[in-house]
Amino acid sequence: MLHKVMQNRWGRLAVAVFGTFLYAVGLNLFIVPMDLYSGGIMGVTQILRTLIARRVALPTNIDILGILYFIFNIPLLLFAWRKLGRQFVLRTLICTVSSSLFLSLITAPATPILDERLACCVVGGIVCGFGLGLALTCGCTSGGLDIIGYYLSKRGSRFTVGRFSLGFNAVLYTLCALLFDVPTAIYSVIYLVFASLFVDRTHEQNINLQMLIFTHNEDPELPKQIMTRLGRGVTYWEGKGAYTERDLRVLCVCVSKFEENELRGIVLSLDPHAFFIVQEGVRIGGNFARKLS
Repeated sequence: MLHKVMQNRWGRLAVAVFGTFLYAVGLNLFIVPMDLYSGGIMGVTQILRTLIARRVALPTNIDILGILYFIFNIPLLLFAWRKLGRQFVLRTLICTVSSSLFLSLITAPATPILDERLACCVVGGIVCGFGLGLALTCGCTSGGLDIIGYYLSKRGSRFTVGRFSLGFNAVLYTLCALLFDVPTAIYSVIYLVFASLFVDRTHEQNINLQMLIFTHNEDPELPKQIMTRLGRGVTYWEGKGAYTERDLRVLCVCVSKFEENELRGIVLSLDPHAFFIVQEGVRIGGNFARKLS
C-alpha cells in the first residue's frame, strides 16, 4: 500500500507534508519547551525569536517561528528557482509553507512534556529526524540549508553538504553558548545528532544498492526501459546457467533503495521469471546521480 502511494506524485507530496507535520510536532513539543535550538536556518530563526521575545511581548495564540522561517527561506527559494529548476522549487515551496504553517499553529506547551532535557533531545530528535527523512525520501525538502546542500551536491563541489552543514552549525552553536549558556548549546548538539541519525535512517535515497538481474529475456527493451524510466545506467553480459545449460543475460544496475521496487516492477513486467541478487550499502564512485525526485 505504502509503495503504491510513494509511486504516485500526489501521494509522495502528501507523505512529505505529513513529514513536515511530524517535524513541527517534534520541535515544538519537545525541543522548544526545553529552550533548545535546532541547526541550520531553523536554529537561526529560533535564536532570533528568543531575542525578539526578550524585548517585546509576543502573541500566545500563534508562534512566530513559522513566519520567521518562511521569511528566511524566501531568498533561498529565489536562488533555487534560478539554479535548481522550477519543479524542485515548487515541491520545496509547498513543504516550506506547510512546515511554516505547522510550526505556527502547533504551539509549545508551557510545561515540558518530559522533565529530562536528555529525554527531550532523544524523543524530539527521533520525531524530527523521521519527519525530515520522510520528506526527503519523497523528493521534497522543507527549505533551509537543504537547498544549498542540494545545489552543492548537484555541482559536484568539493565543499560537500556535510562540511557545509558542520561549519554552519559550529558557528550557530558557538553563538548559542555565547548568547545563552554552554549546557543549552551542548544539549542542542545532542538533539541535532539524534535528528541527523534518523534522517539518514529514514531517507532511503541515501542507501545504495547493486542489483544483478538474471533473465532469459534478451529483448533490448528491458535495459532501455530501465534507463528511460529510472535514468540509471545498465551494464549487461551474456552468461549460461550451470544447471540448465541455457543461455541467459545478466544485467547490473546501481540504484538507491527508494528506486528498488520500481526497478523490480520494470523487470518483472517484461520477465516474470527473472532472478535477482541485491547487495545493499555498496560504495559507488563516478557519475552516479543522487536524486531528490
